[in-house]
Amino acid sequence: MNKEKQISGVAIKQVALLAIILVLTGLICFNLALFIPSVLGAITIYVVCRKYNFYLQEEKKWKPWLSSLVLMLASLIILILPIYFIADLLIEKLGNAQVYMAKFNVFLDKIHSYVYEQVHFDILSKENMDKLKSSAGKVSTSAVSGTFNTLTVVMSMYFILYFMLDQPRRFERILTSSAPLKRSNISLIGDKMRKLIMANAIGIPVVALGQGLVALIGYFIFGAPSPVLLFALTAAASMVPVVGAAIVYIPVCIFMIAEGNTGPGLGLAAYCLIVVGLTDNLLRFTLLKKLEDIHPLNTVFGIIMGMNLFGFMGLIFGPILISLTLLLIQVYRNEFSENDIPELEFPDKNNDDNKIDLIV
Repeated sequence: MNKEKQISGVAIKQVALLAIILVLTGLICFNLALFIPSVLGAITIYVVCRKYNFYLQEEKKWKPWLSSLVLMLASLIILILPIYFIADLLIEKLGNAQVYMAKFNVFLDKIHSYVYEQVHFDILSKENMDKLKSSAGKVSTSAVSGTFNTLTVVMSMYFILYFMLDQPRRFERILTSSAPLKRSNISLIGDKMRKLIMANAIGIPVVALGQGLVALIGYFIFGAPSPVLLFALTAAASMVPVVGAAIVYIPVCIFMIAEGNTGPGLGLAAYCLIVVGLTDNLLRFTLLKKLEDIHPLNTVFGIIMGMNLFGFMGLIFGPILISLTLLLIQVYRNEFSENDIPELEFPDKNNDDNKIDLIV
């Protein structure tokens, strides 16, 4: 009876080894926390470039170093520079805090006064107005302070990415052999992560740039103030689900009407609601749905968490981390509750494991 209640030596060894692994992993993450965004970014770009890397190295017989450098340069031009341009533009405008905040305060006061005169409703009390102005000042200050950090992350990210692209088969073999999971679950994680990364790294920036460019045309046509800055703000705001770019163009339209430009203000409002809104729906329900159907709450909370952890790059990494956490919960259930595994999604144990792709 006592022997049955005793914990086996194997279980004790497993728990002890797991504890050591967790402690060492915690120490590594704590001391290398600055490089976590770089690792996430390198993995993201690796997944995007993976197919082309294998094509160049294995079919075209390019040298690994040449293939790696070409793909790194292409990813820098296509993926990183557009996002960095928007971020840098916002930082440049927000960086001149004294001039910017003076204009921003006038902008807010004008909107508040106009709305109050029209509907006699105090949309923003003096206390809330002060809070909003204070929050905007803090955002501008933190944006400027994060410039150097962003450049450091990008440089270290490409340093890590080079070694991933240089020997891709070895890199993937190390990942799959290190994961203490069934091959079917490794395949599930790989396939799901590929879709999540493509949706966040390709889909969301494309939707943002598309909306920003379409809105920019309207800003120039109807004479909106600072159209290039508004383009950057619209592109950044479009990443936020539900409200999206409306949190930028609606106040701008009200401001233009309050300034006496009623015709252009109403015209811009109609243009943004119809054309920009149609662009948003078209891109989201075609491109994003095709890549991966991500729940809006994942994106909202992912962006909030990602911005706190990684700054501007958190716009992409935050939603990925939220989705990955939910995916790992599903994998945990599949790994240890085999009776609940759907037969269509997870094949029977007797099936040949070699038929399952290893990663991504």
